[in-house]
Amino acid sequence: MNATPGPRSTGALLLCRADAEAVRPPAGLLREQLLLAPAGPDWSVLVPEGKPWLDDGEPVDRVVTGWATALAVAAAGWPVLALWWDRDRAGFTLAAGFRRTVGYVWLADGTPAGEDEAMRTFAARLALDPVLDVQALEPLTRPDPDADAHARLVGLTAVLARTGLALPAGLAPGESADRLRSVARAQGAEPLERAGWRDAVRAELDAVEGGRLGPYLRGPRARLIGAVQLAAGVPLLVWGIARRSGGWTTAGALLVADGALGLAYDRLRGA
Repeated sequence: MNATPGPRSTGALLLCRADAEAVRPPAGLLREQLLLAPAGPDWSVLVPEGKPWLDDGEPVDRVVTGWATALAVAAAGWPVLALWWDRDRAGFTLAAGFRRTVGYVWLADGTPAGEDEAMRTFAARLALDPVLDVQALEPLTRPDPDADAHARLVGLTAVLARTGLALPAGLAPGESADRLRSVARAQGAEPLERAGWRDAVRAELDAVEGGRLGPYLRGPRARLIGAVQLAAGVPLLVWGIARRSGGWTTAGALLVADGALGLAYDRLRGA
């Protein structure tokens, strides 16, 4: 039995399946202090500089789930994986566009506390190999007295290494938020400015317009997407404010902003 089971600190990492250039604009919309670094081909990692789960008294998993959801909706093309841990539990949340998030939890000693189906859904949404990668994930859902919560997260990232994920040295799940921040800075991670909404929206416009989605941002399809985002974002924003949930408030606010952006796109770019 592991003598020191589970993470002893609280922390989180956001893994984005996109390069840093694509991650930078939507990450600025979160209005959080974050450090951005490459994490292998077509992967980037965001390291929180602050500890909003302490300031707001909200569980770390709820905070980062809100962030991941907001980023995935804004990205409209690449998924976001939030890894989180505290003294009692550890786990992940995968967000992909407007799909319902999927996650898994382990207790500090590594005891699985999630559903096997969630792990299979996780593999499918990341387009992992349905045989080899799923077989590699299955042990993470089984009892193992020698694998604590930290080892489970490390095992998860080892499977994702097959897709090209390569976390910078020292950025390991289970470390304290302070150590992750200091290591990321030492590795040359880029501090993201807490841009105002106008600057962040303009940056996102420039990035998206020059990408593959550019030709689809005008006309009936764009107006429909904008209306759907507003319809989903307004109640989510109200719910987040009522629950004093910073993560979900951010997700709702970003949905509203993106919806309004889509509806106003032609006018803004024609001005």
